[in-house]
Amino acid sequence: MERISVRVDDRLKLELEAEAREQGVRPSDIVRQVLERHVRERTPRMNAFQLAEKLGIIGCIKDAPPDLSTNPKYMEGFGE
Repeated sequence: MERISVRVDDRLKLELEAEAREQGVRPSDIVRQVLERHVRERTPRMNAFQLAEKLGIIGCIKDAPPDLSTNPKYMEGFGE
């Protein structure tokens, strides 16, 4: 198991130590449990496609050719 260091203020340290004593575990056990729960329950990040889909910008051009994103002829003169 790897070790990491975390800085906390005095109040949090005292509360963590008190909680650990009450539960009969080490403070590091509580920190590990909380981190594991946080990682499990966090909202996964969206990739670019998912974000564009959520924003409604995929397929938002009406009457566009079906091969707009794949046919190189539509890119002729682009950036000139």
